Order: sequence, then C-alpha cells, then structure tokens
Amino acid sequence: VLWYQGESNADRPEEYEQLLPVLVNDWRSKWGQPELPFLYAQLPNFMEVDYSPSESQWAQLRESQLKALRINKTAMVVTIDLGEWNDIHPGNKRPIGDRFALAAQHVAYNDKSVVYSGPILTSSSVINNKVTLSFNHIGDGLISKDGEYLRWFAIADEDKCFVWANAIIKDDKVEVWSDEILHPVYVRYAWADNPEEVNFYNKEGLPASPFQTQ
Repeated sequence: VLWYQGESNADRPEEYEQLLPVLVNDWRSKWGQPELPFLYAQLPNFMEVDYSPSESQWAQLRESQLKALRINKTAMVVTIDLGEWNDIHPGNKRPIGDRFALAAQHVAYNDKSVVYSGPILTSSSVINNKVTLSFNHIGDGLISKDGEYLRWFAIADEDKCFVWANAIIKDDKVEVWSDEILHPVYVRYAWADNPEEVNFYNKEGLPASPFQTQ
C-alpha cells in the first residue's frame, strides 16, 4: 500500500494518531495479510512561511504520522523539502516516488542494504545548556546541505517558550543550544507549516523528519 493523505485531517492531528494505525490494521485484516507492507508520505511543507517559532497543526499531523512507524512493516516518506507554499498538491512528485521506491525495496522486498529513510530522532540528552540528539537512519552520516549550521531548530526550557537555536552536527549527532536558554528541556525541528529550505539530511540525500522532543 502507498498512502499519501492527511491534509484534510490537519485540524484534528490527535485523532489522526489513532486513525492511521486503525486503517493499517483494518486493511491488513480485510486482505488477510497481517504484514501487508504499508508505506506512507508525511505531509510536505505548505502555506506561508512563519519566521518565528510557532505552533502548527500541520507539524502536529506530521508527528502523528511519525508515530505510526511503531507499526511493523511500515515506512514513512519524508517530503518536508518538496512542498509548495501555494499548492497543497506539490508538482515535484518524482522525488516522492523515488523515496517510496527506496522504502519498498527495504520493507516490501527485504533489501536490507538500501538506505530508505532520512534521520529519525531516537533520543535526547541534556548537558549544561546543550541538548544532544541521536538519530537512526543516518546512512553514511549526517550532513547540512549548505553550511555548518542546521536551520529550523528551536529550543525551550520548561515553560515551552521556544526560541531559535544553534544546531550543528557533531559525531553523527546534533548539538542544539541557545544563549537565551540556560536550562533547556525541549527541542523542535522543522515545527512549522512551511519550514522553507530545510538543510538537515543524511549523505544519501534523504531529509530528516520533523520532530519535537517529549
């Protein structure tokens, strides 16, 4: 199954977190295939760019889609770099198809050698005023596509008032900090309707999924 949907549910992201696993399990039951491969696209960037850290229902919906990776035999195609601000159906579909093909090679056809996903957050730790983030699906390594610093990272202390953060790759982890936040608790990446020109990828050219630490 290739699934690309979620736009009409963006105003109910918490509900979608429940609905998507139910859909997967229901279709597997109806086809009599408990491990039917289910590959889905995460929502792309869309709408006007907001240049301050802000709340976003599209970001929340992407997080609900990210959580569906807990289901076996699934893969998520990240499209956060392929959207258009003024078109809910982006025209540049070839890279989306290419990424679906990589996911199918790994999940449906059991080619375990292929790197089929960009970086996905696995854990975070805080030392002094810096947060260190760890990822899987790093492939041959993490990269910034255009310079030392990564864009669209925000950081907050326990009050959750986010500010833009510095973020650099160090030993295939990401260090995040801001001089404004002395006791960081939370980090967000690409948490916006349209985080324009993200630059956080693995060396295979697959973009990292947006996320927030819990």
